[in-house]
Amino acid sequence: MSGRSIRLLDRALDDLLAGRDFYESLQPGIGAYFWDSLLSDIESLHIHAGVHERHFGFYRMLAKRFPYAVFYELSAQYVTIVAALPLRRSPGWLFEQFRNRSGEDA
Repeated sequence: MSGRSIRLLDRALDDLLAGRDFYESLQPGIGAYFWDSLLSDIESLHIHAGVHERHFGFYRMLAKRFPYAVFYELSAQYVTIVAALPLRRSPGWLFEQFRNRSGEDA
């Protein structure tokens, strides 16, 4: 176990809420499933933090059940979730999402 606490930045929480709302608008109940699935993936970082490839300057963990990625940073004390973004968007859109995002914004 990594021994690090997991921090979720406000903008990452906004990403998760937007994803939940999007999926809920497609079919009632899917938004809650999205939420639970992504939180489960994030909780797995207690064990797996740091094993993922880096993209856009952050570690990137692919979600298990949805086309999303969780981007995070590591410090001695924390796994900081910086973003949770849909991968079906263009690479340019993804790049723009990372302007001024870092774990220091907590």
